[in-house]
Amino acid sequence: MKRVGILCGRETSFPEALIAELARRDAGVVGEHARIDLAEVSVPLPYDVLIDRISHDVPCYQPILKLAALHGARVVNNPFWRIADDKALGTALARKLGVPVPRTVVLPAKSYGPDVTSGSLRNLAYPLDWDGMIAMLGLPMYLKPHWGGGFRNVRRVTSKSELWRVYDESGELTLIAQEEIVWTHYVRCVVVGKREVLALPWDPRLSHFDRYAKAADTMPPIDPALLSVIEAYARTLCDALGYDMNTVEFAVRDGVPYAIDFMNSAPDFDLSSLGEVAFAWTVGKMADLVTRLAAEPRDPVYRWDALLGA
Repeated sequence: MKRVGILCGRETSFPEALIAELARRDAGVVGEHARIDLAEVSVPLPYDVLIDRISHDVPCYQPILKLAALHGARVVNNPFWRIADDKALGTALARKLGVPVPRTVVLPAKSYGPDVTSGSLRNLAYPLDWDGMIAMLGLPMYLKPHWGGGFRNVRRVTSKSELWRVYDESGELTLIAQEEIVWTHYVRCVVVGKREVLALPWDPRLSHFDRYAKAADTMPPIDPALLSVIEAYARTLCDALGYDMNTVEFAVRDGVPYAIDFMNSAPDFDLSSLGEVAFAWTVGKMADLVTRLAAEPRDPVYRWDALLGA
């Protein structure tokens, strides 16, 4: 019997539904809540597949997941990519792949730890070219952490003085600045196994539980041909990033879909958010994925670059 372990924190609807779906299929794969004890580095965990839904909030799981991958477990999402990517890199990668993205600038942190002095920053230009950035991105613009999610510390600024104030309050965060995309349609794609895509209208202006459910009431219908382009872009991004579960968001301006947020390594799969139809699709596709991964033979790999592609 192959074992699928789920690290999930407080969420209940998706883990329980996936465990039940695997039991219903009775295909030689059992799902369960993963149990993590003190981890001796040479001892494999007793799981063929691990689904990581919580290491972004519980960092002590991150080295354990990497150890599991080293010993042969399939980890969703890949724990080596999980800590290597960031929004600046992802945006640059998307542009190289031909996926439209907002113009983006990386900002140095406002402040640093006690061991960093002015001498430590001698490579940093001074004064910074704020006017050049404003000319490039325009106002309003968005400031957001280069790594993170859940809209934490994301700010829309409308003036140079507000930009400076938000920057001054950012502390040791590394931020990116992005142009504002004023959109007519917003689409969030649930992507499983890099290829399976469910594109759904999603309105970030609404409350959390209404963003899927009421989005169709706040936006006109989207052209099917444009939706096909969005789905293809979502596959391209997830294939390049190595994410087997993800949500990929697009804002459509003047008929062009811009990738806004596409590195959600523990995406929102909750029933109360997705609604019954999309939730059932997600659970079914995730069950397909972990069943396949559990059955695929995998030789041990011992190099960082090989683990990235595993």
